[in-house]
Amino acid sequence: MTDAIVIIPTYNEKENIQAILEAVFALSTNVHVLVVDDNSPDGTATIVRELQPIFQDRLHLLSRSGKNGLGTAYIEGFKWCLQNQYQYIFEMDADFSHAPKDLLRLYDKVSSTDADVVIGSRYIKGVNVVNWPLTRILLSYGASLYVKLITGMRVQDPTAGFICYKRKVLETINLDEIKFIGYAFQIEMKFKAFKKGFKIVEIPIIFTDRIRGKSKMSGGIISEAIFGVISLKWNSLFKK
Repeated sequence: MTDAIVIIPTYNEKENIQAILEAVFALSTNVHVLVVDDNSPDGTATIVRELQPIFQDRLHLLSRSGKNGLGTAYIEGFKWCLQNQYQYIFEMDADFSHAPKDLLRLYDKVSSTDADVVIGSRYIKGVNVVNWPLTRILLSYGASLYVKLITGMRVQDPTAGFICYKRKVLETINLDEIKFIGYAFQIEMKFKAFKKGFKIVEIPIIFTDRIRGKSKMSGGIISEAIFGVISLKWNSLFKK
């Protein structure tokens, strides 16, 4: 996996960051990680810097000046990874909601088939979510149905944040035109790939809610997703 890198965006993840990095690096001696930290006041970036000599040339850090949103963190991360010639670029949360061992399954699928985007899906085989309250499950699953209805994408988990992109996908999408900064970013990226004709494949995963740290979900993020999907579809119909 020397051609692969995992982007992990962080904000106040000191309780998780060392454990998640050790788990990812235990998978392979060649996998690389880029942590994009939004100036976490709890010292997350300091922990990453202390680990860099241990995982020399494999652990990278982008420190940003403030909390500027998930979408912009990933966009900066994508650009850094493209500049550094990685071929397979992953998104993964820091809180163990995505099992590190599943990175290998995503990599095997994207590197050995004609898939351009591989999604670790919570909903491809029923509802595979652990430790979420029923209201959160209904909100997430309902959002997936809503996105499919509005956009026409045949993606069962369009809000998923556990993804691998082939390099050519990120090179083709104009990253500077990505508008959304919350979880709507995940929908927008998949929709852009869908409209460009890239092959999107889902594989089933089990999503486990975080045990340590606090969720970054908010009402504003939910509103952005609801209204953002409509604007995505509308703009796609009339954009030249």
